[in-house]
Amino acid sequence: MAAPKSSFLDKVLGRIGRLDKEGLQTVVERLARERSFLETLFNTIEDGVLVVDENGRVLYFNQAVVRLVGMQGDGEGAHIGNFLPDLDWEKISKMDAAGGERVTRHEFEIHYPRPRFLRLYAAPLDGKAIGSSGVALILHDATEARQKTFEAIESERIQALTLLAASVAHEIGNPLNALHIHLQLMERGLKKLKGQESQTERKGTARPDFSVHEISGKLEQYLEVCKGEIARLDYIITQFLQAIRPAPLQLKLASLNDVVDTTLELLRPEIENRGLAIKTRLARQLTATPIDTTQMQQVLVNLVKNAMQAMSRGGQLTLQTGEDSDGVWVSVADTGGGIPQEKIARIFEPFYTTKKKGTGLGLMIVQRIIRGHGGKIDVESRVGQGTTFRIRLPLHERKPKLLQETAGIHHG
Repeated sequence: MAAPKSSFLDKVLGRIGRLDKEGLQTVVERLARERSFLETLFNTIEDGVLVVDENGRVLYFNQAVVRLVGMQGDGEGAHIGNFLPDLDWEKISKMDAAGGERVTRHEFEIHYPRPRFLRLYAAPLDGKAIGSSGVALILHDATEARQKTFEAIESERIQALTLLAASVAHEIGNPLNALHIHLQLMERGLKKLKGQESQTERKGTARPDFSVHEISGKLEQYLEVCKGEIARLDYIITQFLQAIRPAPLQLKLASLNDVVDTTLELLRPEIENRGLAIKTRLARQLTATPIDTTQMQQVLVNLVKNAMQAMSRGGQLTLQTGEDSDGVWVSVADTGGGIPQEKIARIFEPFYTTKKKGTGLGLMIVQRIIRGHGGKIDVESRVGQGTTFRIRLPLHERKPKLLQETAGIHHG
């Protein structure tokens, strides 16, 4: 939609040929006053305002631009890339305005004259294509808003760590208590053995009312319980450390199909021992994507183990891969009992679990790894029919500088 024209200009342009010298002087004075008014207005607002021609040359800028990007009085006529090197001018200059005015938004960091985080809006002048009219740029300093966001994220992270620490203390308490009890039972058994030994040293004593074989059998049981509880403690601590101290991603181009094959080869003995069937539907031509293969394998191991534990003997585990316009994907499906709708929203919460011996950290770790890859995870479940987890990953690694770009804001 084209910008509305001034009624004053409409009247002047309609009779410009009939104006005498005094009339023209009046028009010029009126235009000068309006320009002065607009100059004052633009220099008062905190956002930077620039007008750039179709070649990217600066035609106008206000005082806020000087403060934000260090543009000086000789900035007029200079290319916008001299002051905003991270701005993709070529992409903006090809912005199509057909069907109404089109606005794009970019967010990026600058380091001169001081480190700032800017949000820029670009729109073609008069609703036409930039190649024929130029572009208006609005620069907004979003540094403080971004800092508040970081502070909020940090606060949430600290709260999450506090919750994790409290939950780990609670989780560790149960196996420690079991260890304490069984160590006491072992101590009693050893005392009985010592008592029997002292009796046999005395001649003519009565035979004890218990046997060494009986006590040693109980001690072996107690030892097995203690070993199991120690393994349980090790598992809890390992999961906790993976949750709070994630390893940095080591991205390299790889195929999700290879990660699926490696994971199934690792878990196949356990799957077959449980009497479960495996079904794979892997895409024949799957584009390699930047992933950390070790951490993605950890994701699939967690999801496959969850699926295995959700099924009884005779269940079917299905893994699929595919590719669409958004990227590549892999899904893990089971034929277990499913997850009730009211519980699905909580399955990614720390220490929330639907399993008797689960830590509730596995899916939290899965979600963290997927987010680190710039992907997302969806879950669909039907009670009595099973659950499907689907992971989507982008085909390309995110650019480190350009944080966000939205090119779909239409007006008119």
